[in-house]
Amino acid sequence: MFTGLVSDVGRVVSVSGGDALRRLAIDCAYDPAGILVGASIACSGPCLTAVTVAPREGGCRFEVEAAAETLGRTTVGAWTPGTRVNLERSLRIGDELGGHLVTGHVDGLAEVVAREAVTGQVGDAWAPSTRFVLRAPPGLARFIAEKGSVCLDGTSLTVNGVSGDTFTVLLIPHTLAVTTWGERAVGDRLNLEVDLIARYAARLAEAREAPAPAA
Repeated sequence: MFTGLVSDVGRVVSVSGGDALRRLAIDCAYDPAGILVGASIACSGPCLTAVTVAPREGGCRFEVEAAAETLGRTTVGAWTPGTRVNLERSLRIGDELGGHLVTGHVDGLAEVVAREAVTGQVGDAWAPSTRFVLRAPPGLARFIAEKGSVCLDGTSLTVNGVSGDTFTVLLIPHTLAVTTWGERAVGDRLNLEVDLIARYAARLAEAREAPAPAA
């Protein structure tokens, strides 16, 4: 379980394997002493298992394996050496829940359809922010609500508005600087995980509306 608060940005340094199973090595600033083999790490959204961990100057290098399901349903299949990825360690009992509950199970890929600079007031000052308009994949738009939460590339964000299958999120300069969002452009696809509560609420509503089984 995660919160969607990115704690480091790693860099893919090698990719091996094929369409059935791929191994990726990622460099990051995490202390290797704090990562056990088998630990779960959210890598730009998907929860992946560290299969090796080794120290390096300035942090560590860990390897993860991604199977066909992950490669086909997320952006992991398109990662190459040099790709930067948002990282988050798994939530521990007692940690501050600053974002929202995130499982690391990607529901689909959202596409950036617009990126625009906006200026908003913060106290007595005016600060620049960036608004992204994204298109949700078929079947997932109904889980996205204004002022609700979404996880995009491992980042917990608040939905500012919804129109049909598109929705908007607003990112402050700090988030753009400490995540991979500063690199995002129109046409990019991002790993989308809808809000866990919204998913279960919709399922319960469907169950109530379903006809009763014949006696």
